[in-house]
Amino acid sequence: MNALRIGVAQTQGRLGDPAHNLDQHLALVGTARAQRIQLLLFPELSLTGYDLGETVPALARRRDDALVRRIAEAARGIDVVFGMVEEARAARFYNSMLWVRDGVVRFVHRKINLPTYGQLEEGKRYTAGRRVDICPVRGPWDAGLLICADLWNPALVHLAMLQGATVLLAPISSALGVVGGGFSNPQGWDLALRFYAMMYGTPIVMANRTGGEGRREFWGGSRILDPLGQVVAQVPEGESGLAWAALDYEAVRQARFNLPTVRDSDPVGNLRELRRILDLPDDRPGLGGAARGNRIANKER
Repeated sequence: MNALRIGVAQTQGRLGDPAHNLDQHLALVGTARAQRIQLLLFPELSLTGYDLGETVPALARRRDDALVRRIAEAARGIDVVFGMVEEARAARFYNSMLWVRDGVVRFVHRKINLPTYGQLEEGKRYTAGRRVDICPVRGPWDAGLLICADLWNPALVHLAMLQGATVLLAPISSALGVVGGGFSNPQGWDLALRFYAMMYGTPIVMANRTGGEGRREFWGGSRILDPLGQVVAQVPEGESGLAWAALDYEAVRQARFNLPTVRDSDPVGNLRELRRILDLPDDRPGLGGAARGNRIANKER
């Protein structure tokens, strides 16, 4: 149970065509099961495409939608994580990743950090999520799940690690040139993923798209990194398909023993030190209130 066979799917979906994209998902789930993969990660908004604009309400689906059930039923004996526009109560629309297995939706992450810079306008389309949780996988493995720009807020990654994540899932829809100013998305993601993996001693699975949507060109680069930040599997550039790796929990144990970032990141102790630096009173009610506020911030109906 200490080994985890994990796969990453790199897809070239059709914008606004969930029926077509569903067929692609089902085919890749079948391939992954044949290869005895235990967890398969798809990119952000893999069921709908990314640049949805004003069609978000028309493409939104609830967790009990027929397309969701089709993927959940296909995920027999395998965990499958895929992206879609989720409609929740009160007509709220989320950029969500759904985690399904054996016909059941096990877990949902709603994107928190909605970018509104460069060519990105998610803050105009979606409601922001409010929770960072982890999902048990099997044995000692617990997964943190963050969507694309969530990982550009280091506090969200840190929170996932402090809650006990031992593998980090990173579904993205990253296109060339959308940030502007000469910023390289492929280089930026390579640096960020290697940093997080090394700093926290955690394997990372990043799933990106390939192909184009109008003026957007998705660069792929889907990969799996070990807890030292080394790439151990990658889908070939420009191709649709999947790659997989067998992750070893003993490597996580050793990496975290050698560099104990998680062990040494006591949030209450950090807050006390911050109060000392700022010359604020170190009173227990204040500390308790801050901790209670963190818990409340991570709860949502």
